[in-house]
Amino acid sequence: MSEAWIIDACRTPRGIGKKGKGALADIHPQQLGATVLAALRDRNDLDTADVDDIIFGTSAQVGTQGGDLARMAALDAGYDIKASGVTIDRFCGSGITTTNMAAASVMSGLEDIMIAGGCEMMSLHPELGELQRPQRGATMDAGNLHLRALHPQTHQGVAADAIATLEGISRQSLDELAVESQRRAALAIAEGRFDRSLVPVYRQDGSLALDREEFPRPGTTLEGLAKLGPSFAAMADEPLDAEGTTLRSLVLARYPGLDIDHVHHAGNSSGVVDGAAALLLASPEAAQARGWKPRARVVAIANMGDDPTLMLNAPVPAARKVLARAGLRKEDIDIWEINEAFAVVAEKFMRDLDLDRSKVNVNGGAMALGHPIAATGAMLIGTALDELERTDGRYGLVTMCAAGGMAPAIIIERI
Repeated sequence: MSEAWIIDACRTPRGIGKKGKGALADIHPQQLGATVLAALRDRNDLDTADVDDIIFGTSAQVGTQGGDLARMAALDAGYDIKASGVTIDRFCGSGITTTNMAAASVMSGLEDIMIAGGCEMMSLHPELGELQRPQRGATMDAGNLHLRALHPQTHQGVAADAIATLEGISRQSLDELAVESQRRAALAIAEGRFDRSLVPVYRQDGSLALDREEFPRPGTTLEGLAKLGPSFAAMADEPLDAEGTTLRSLVLARYPGLDIDHVHHAGNSSGVVDGAAALLLASPEAAQARGWKPRARVVAIANMGDDPTLMLNAPVPAARKVLARAGLRKEDIDIWEINEAFAVVAEKFMRDLDLDRSKVNVNGGAMALGHPIAATGAMLIGTALDELERTDGRYGLVTMCAAGGMAPAIIIERI
């Protein structure tokens, strides 16, 4: 079996995901995706006619984010028409999954040059919401009572609060993690740790839209976070249908008697942002023929499902699975990236695996930088690679929770 080499990784800055407030909110999703595809081409002297396929992740595949964003972004970027594209949805895990699929295609010997990544314009989500709702099949809707009875699924924020309650994790611990995420992100930005991967975004008229992270709040303090009210308490009790079903009742259907302590808020949850990311992968033969110097190789990939009701707990078993596939121990991993969808996800991950916290989310996470749903996984792989190079590390493990109770995972080795 061939190796899959990572030749390059790039991403846009994350822009605040709100119309009228975020610098990227007026950019078309195809143009945002084209930004990272063009950067991979230009940075690596890539003949795009040689690209076997482009696999992108986009979670809200409706409206302007519909219509196979991978293919349309490639055409927008001026790629040769021979470079095909496909767009997939594993919710938040899409950006890791696209990379895993691309790596698997190369490792199997079926393809030689692949691009993986993702794009998500969260500033569009409010207007896409009603278009998307009938297509998602979410069991919080009454449309599929059979699936709801089998696996009641709530909102991710309510699930995060339920997990914290079940695990006995306090709001104080989660707020401390949020403040640390902001501190680490501010330090990483000040030291230019993201510079190699970051590419600016320009508007169609050539003017600069954004060339820096827009979301971080480096002045965040524990005292400031303590003043924020819980984000999901009221939402948990809003009726979903005429029968009075609520998000809370969906949790209680599986965990009767649970008195959910609502501990998550805007400061210890992931930020709503826009962004795109992409990675160039190739077989050793294809890379050597083009004079490309590999930055890393894909060691192992894995997918894991877990309880759909709690929804966010699959990263721990996914990490254990990918470690076993790689024949590695947790002590072998130099850099861990676990998406901070909610503070409890990262906190539980570190507690359950008994990790050295100095190796986890070294440059901050989504609580500070934001989480552009289907793009985040590809961003985290690039961040892990940059950090391995900066610190002369060897192995990085990246994983994240996804709706429906899933988690993809990947281990890369710096070359």
